Amino acid sequence: MARRIATAALLVGAGIATGAAQTQPPKQQPAPPQAQPQAPQGAPAQPQDLPVVYTPWTKLCTPVQNPPQAKPICVTVKEARLETGQFLAGAALVEQEGVERKLFRITLPLGMQIGPGTRVVVDQDQPLSAQYAICTQTGCLSEYQVNADFVKKLKGGRQMLVQGINLQGQAASYPMPLGTEFAKANEGPPTDPATFEKTPARR
Repeated sequence: MARRIATAALLVGAGIATGAAQTQPPKQQPAPPQAQPQAPQGAPAQPQDLPVVYTPWTKLCTPVQNPPQAKPICVTVKEARLETGQFLAGAALVEQEGVERKLFRITLPLGMQIGPGTRVVVDQDQPLSAQYAICTQTGCLSEYQVNADFVKKLKGGRQMLVQGINLQGQAASYPMPLGTEFAKANEGPPTDPATFEKTPARR
């Protein structure tokens, strides 16, 4: 089941989770105080003085071929980019109807320290931490094993903060608005992936 969820989610959320289906989901744990390995060199962490453009929270679904009667796997996703199109951060909730276990994926740009992993904070709630699972050309991805209680917090929250540590040892924080937009997208019908790709923030 876990492998099928990860693989199908990869197909509907390739911009967020490229290659993650080949990696076992890591357990959530506090980030270690020091960072040894580093992510591949790539785009720098977010320039603080440039405007950020967000895609709306969008639900994308893909059918499961085996077994035929299985419910589709859906990803509710949001991305943050600079106006230039440079990728900054992505968040994706991966779930399947009737399956209690869910995955919450965070992708940060290349140029982050690998050791500390990522942190997620919803409003004033306690932060969650997870190690990176894989790095691709898009960025480095971490996975959180979550449940319906976490989804409820997302639906009722105002803002989620995604954090990582850049190569200079500084915290890089990316606010991801929630509000009613997440709940409407998550509970509503799926969007055509082609429509999502035409979102201005992804051009």
